[in-house]
Amino acid sequence: MSHFDKILLKLTAILAAGILFNRYEQMRKFMLGSKLHIKKYIEIFLIIFFAVVIFSFNAKAQNAEAIAQKGEGIYRMLTRNGYPVSEYLDAFIELNKGKLGPNNSLIAGRKYKLPKKKNETTLKASGKTVRHEIFGPRYADVEIIDDQLKGAVFHLVPGHGGPDPGAVGTYGNWKLCEDEYAYDVTLRLARNLIQHGATVYMIIKDPNDGIRDDSYLKPDKDEVCYPNQRIPLNQQQRLKQRTDAVNSLYLKHRGSFQRMIIIHLDSRSHGQNIDVFFYHDKRSEAGKRAATTFKNTFQRKYDQHQPGRGYKGTVSDRNLYVVRNSHPVAVFIELGNINHKRDQQRFIIPSNRQALANWLFEGLLDDYRKNK
Repeated sequence: MSHFDKILLKLTAILAAGILFNRYEQMRKFMLGSKLHIKKYIEIFLIIFFAVVIFSFNAKAQNAEAIAQKGEGIYRMLTRNGYPVSEYLDAFIELNKGKLGPNNSLIAGRKYKLPKKKNETTLKASGKTVRHEIFGPRYADVEIIDDQLKGAVFHLVPGHGGPDPGAVGTYGNWKLCEDEYAYDVTLRLARNLIQHGATVYMIIKDPNDGIRDDSYLKPDKDEVCYPNQRIPLNQQQRLKQRTDAVNSLYLKHRGSFQRMIIIHLDSRSHGQNIDVFFYHDKRSEAGKRAATTFKNTFQRKYDQHQPGRGYKGTVSDRNLYVVRNSHPVAVFIELGNINHKRDQQRFIIPSNRQALANWLFEGLLDDYRKNK
């Protein structure tokens, strides 16, 4: 309920109470004849009217609710009910703190509160929906929320792909392949950016995976490099191929705000828990600023959602081929250790992958506002 609604509700209650008091005074003074009856009916009508108004405001103040379907996660529930995930995921988790399962999962059959929607004219300013098959059948229709990122161009590069799965971790009987989880987070980030008016290129693409709301992402080898190139096995050729693709697109959009975002999962010892960290080219002050903006966004989000947890993500320069040889400002992101049980929760839970994408989106939006 807005501040204005609360004031109006209080005034309505005061007015209704005044009418009731006036009625009592009139009856006490024994007003006569038909005038008394007319006034009585008018007052009864007004009392009922204001009671209905009060009830309607109370009803309006209540959150809408939805029942979780079997196998559904937060991402799917919000999307099914018309809520852009990038706008409402944090609010949903906060609203349903005591009702969520482990790692913010939904329990089938349980009723959950939906966040109050923001002003519809703000959320649906364009009234436009575009279709991108790359996001899969569930999420192909993308509602354009606003044009905050109009004119910005993002080159998104999920790590590895094709014949190279990247790092491989183990979770129970599952083999967790780096390229599949990096790809899913990158897709979610791409969708968020498009919703806000950006031009987005997925440099590594899979023709049939789309955004997946599963914990175990089955590996395959059918990814291609933009626009539709087979990914070579040789590492040097593979890195050059994707860097050349980005540089070609950069020239096409020369003069625009552009960023290259490379997303990976790290592979370290099983006992090493790490936070999300960021690399940039040592020659690029803009890259350093962008990486720092990401880090500050993650720091703020962890302080908000997990007070006292602490955050030890870092920003540093590193001599990486794709960062060193790309024309646009580039940030290389490691999302965590694929071998560490706690870090794995960051990847295998769909709502956590969406949270990562949301926080990366917020970092990019902040970077754009500061440097466009």
